[in-house]
Amino acid sequence: MTFSDTLDELGEGDFLDLVESRARAQREADVDVLRLAFHWAVRHPADRLDPVESARPGREKARAFGGDGTPLVAEFAAASFGARVGISPSAARGLMADALDLAHRMPLLWARVEALEVKASYARFVARQTRQLTRTQAGYVDGRVHEVADGRIAWTRFEEVVKGAVVAADIDAARAREEAASRATFAKRTKGDAHGMATFMVRADVATVAQLDHAVTTVAGRLDETAGETVDERRVTALLHLLTGHQGLDPATGEPQTLPSQRLLPKATLYVHTYLGPDAPGIARIEGHGAVTEAWLTRVLGPRAAIKVQPVLDLAGQAPVDAYEIPERHRRAVRLMTPADCFPYASHLDGPDGPFETDIDHTRPWDPGSDERGQSALGNYGPLTRLHHRVKTHGGWDVRQPFPGIYLWREPDGQIYLVDHTGTRVVHRPGLPRVEVDFVLTA
Repeated sequence: MTFSDTLDELGEGDFLDLVESRARAQREADVDVLRLAFHWAVRHPADRLDPVESARPGREKARAFGGDGTPLVAEFAAASFGARVGISPSAARGLMADALDLAHRMPLLWARVEALEVKASYARFVARQTRQLTRTQAGYVDGRVHEVADGRIAWTRFEEVVKGAVVAADIDAARAREEAASRATFAKRTKGDAHGMATFMVRADVATVAQLDHAVTTVAGRLDETAGETVDERRVTALLHLLTGHQGLDPATGEPQTLPSQRLLPKATLYVHTYLGPDAPGIARIEGHGAVTEAWLTRVLGPRAAIKVQPVLDLAGQAPVDAYEIPERHRRAVRLMTPADCFPYASHLDGPDGPFETDIDHTRPWDPGSDERGQSALGNYGPLTRLHHRVKTHGGWDVRQPFPGIYLWREPDGQIYLVDHTGTRVVHRPGLPRVEVDFVLTA
């Protein structure tokens, strides 16, 4: 009998009892993971590291994961913990930091978490919001919020209670954050869009944003429906008028003008990857944006874009070089083949046009004194953030690249992960017969 068949036999009361028990089990598991994160941090204290070795470049350091009053932690501990949980090392570090803060700085909240009266997610939010506070100030927030953290008020109200308590805990710091925020202005395109759409965001003080909103609203209100069927579409058209130096109104009549000629608009470049052949899926990919259909290219870019066809970069034809330094053409090829950090569960992604923020690591170390040295060639490169590069070099992790872009990682305790363009998967767990072939294959 399947689980679904069993559910069909339950009355509504029993069904809801089962829902409640599963929700409680999930809460218990979340609290257990938080406890384990705390104890894992405790098992990796600063004095575990050799001071002489730790002082050398690139070696593991003791870091302050949590806030004031929490112990230092050996930084590479987050890599193994995160891999077992299925999250990136940076996310694991955050989980350990939250656990340390709750246990050392917010005893009232931590007690309610362990009693299953407060969800781990609520408590972790408080820990993150108070990390910049002193231990005494964090204790003040703890006293203010621990009673209402059990879900008795809506999440949005709880957020406001916590943020208000943080401000009250340190008024001077709150003023300083406001002053710093006033300088953190920007106008930029954001990531994470899809279906041929993108987002341009402006962050400024409230008065400036109010002026922008008023200007867009005014111009959009004077445009007819030919500029867009909906109010939002007309607001976008109005913004385009304003940004290109045109107010959108005829100075003589006060009537809306047509859009300025496309030749007056500033030029922007999109890198579009298309696929030809009988098995082509009918999609294209825009770097920094994602997949769109070929119909979108025809409809949106066709009427207004100048298209320049570039030859496909021959990844297989990238000749190796007998030098440690990595040529720019190799770096570009690595970015196209493996645009994301290749450490297990890592989330960092280099932008299509910006500088390389990841290191390009030699999977097999380059050694000019050995006939078995790893070449500077595709199939022996892997993009890694600086922390993950250091973990790989000095943290006891091992990696092989049996085929270009396919990475097999072994953590110090023996678990093996496969990382490729689809993400991270566990392919071997300690205690099972070792899959020796994984680490015999070479590029």
